[in-house]
Amino acid sequence: MSEQEIIGKGTWIDKLAHELIQREESLGRNTNLIRVESGLGASGVPHIGSLGDAVRAYGVKLALENFGYNSELIAYSDDLDGLRKIPEGFPDSLSEHLAKPVSLIPDPFGCHDSYGMHMSSLLLEGLDALEIKFKFQRAKDTYQQGLLKDQIHTILVNSEKIGNKIAELVGQEKYQKYLPYFPVCSQCSKLYTAESYEYIPNEKKVRYRCHDVEVGSKIIKGCNHEGEADITKDLGKLAWKVEFAARWQAFDIRFEAYGKDIMDSVKVNDWVADEVLKYPHPHHVKYEMFLDKGGKKISKSLGNVVTSQKWLKYGDPKSILLLLYKRITGARELGFEDIPNLMDEYKEIEDVYFGKIKLDNEAKVTKLRGLYEYVNLLNPPKQPDPYVSYRLLTELSKIFKEDRTSRITKKLVDYGVIKEGNPRIDELIRLAGNYADEFDEHEKIKIEIDSEKELALKELVKILREEKEPEDLQNSIYQIAKSNNVPPRDFFKILYQILLNTTKGPKIGPFISDIGRKKVAETIEKQIG
Repeated sequence: MSEQEIIGKGTWIDKLAHELIQREESLGRNTNLIRVESGLGASGVPHIGSLGDAVRAYGVKLALENFGYNSELIAYSDDLDGLRKIPEGFPDSLSEHLAKPVSLIPDPFGCHDSYGMHMSSLLLEGLDALEIKFKFQRAKDTYQQGLLKDQIHTILVNSEKIGNKIAELVGQEKYQKYLPYFPVCSQCSKLYTAESYEYIPNEKKVRYRCHDVEVGSKIIKGCNHEGEADITKDLGKLAWKVEFAARWQAFDIRFEAYGKDIMDSVKVNDWVADEVLKYPHPHHVKYEMFLDKGGKKISKSLGNVVTSQKWLKYGDPKSILLLLYKRITGARELGFEDIPNLMDEYKEIEDVYFGKIKLDNEAKVTKLRGLYEYVNLLNPPKQPDPYVSYRLLTELSKIFKEDRTSRITKKLVDYGVIKEGNPRIDELIRLAGNYADEFDEHEKIKIEIDSEKELALKELVKILREEKEPEDLQNSIYQIAKSNNVPPRDFFKILYQILLNTTKGPKIGPFISDIGRKKVAETIEKQIG
């Protein structure tokens, strides 16, 4: 790759920011401040995918600043969204609040001013842990302060045109009958049951009826109240099919990514922004959803949520940032079992960044260096942090459960992996220990094993199963390799792959003794069948 072809730091984030700048210039818009937005759901337990939307938007903000522009991330919490279903693990008492805006529902745990703020706070907590900087904007405040009143008026005046376009673009005919605005019913405080059917432009009021509606697969009872709501001061919200467009104009948003699951809403909102509000829609990038290891979409209602809070019990913030900044396209299966790979992969990228690992492909070096800088939020350390293989630490953590930190540190010194302990190693031991305590991970990995190596491994298994331990296991392994015409270095490498899923590690003889010879024999047998 020539220098001319490298954009910024050579990552997809730089390419996206560059496209955004080019588009802004072609539109002739002021670029003194380029705002990017991330929508935060507040109705269910936030997971890594929810976090990813904001983290990636922040990456674009950083790239814009690297290009010399001022930028700001707006984290918009949709806490006027109605509660459609009760998330896994939440009390059934919430059923009486179905269809109410989540910011009007009491927090079942009693620690925030509402259910919606409780959910938002979990996501904000995750962003804070990753040191993501943002301006927080609540939907409840946005509507109560009338920040969208001009956009709501324009949309409602053009509601017939919009309803017809929604039917044409996505086949949804609902908004040919009702207005794309839900007032909160003044009698029962429900949102989706109060459907507005008429707009009075000179009074800026909607007329609505509160009746039974189907939300998801449930019928939610309305209270049959008929009333009027003032769009400038009474609580209500625009339908998703038009609300993004209103926000984009009101907050002057120039970039927002979106998930595959809301493609239809984005298509309609782009048209509303361009044709009704006369505001060029933001630059977009579409991303695929995270799936669980069974290939199902990660969902709050299914209870297969991977939260940042739980992830950070086992992995550090950089493992999450690496996951989210590696790439944006393509669906990915995600689970806590990805943490060991990501922890060790970060170290490999760090070694490339500091020149400890040499690669022939200059384009790849540039991209990995750029990725390392974004994972460090464009503030990389001057020198690498101390590090020990996460997989090695999880294996040692299975052996040493009592007085774990000091005993593992002593072993690492004995192996020659470190010279002495330090707070960073202590933290890695803590994380790997948590992981080892919760997950019994012995996944069979694919390793190329020829007939000579297989014979050597079988001979090693025989020795490991003997009652008496060899006087010098390290030397025995060395001799087994030699007698089977396997270069010792290659034999050690295979053993590291089988035991640690890596190509290097501590002195193999003492390490096998610490794990337990019979346990290692079983692990090797599983690998060679």
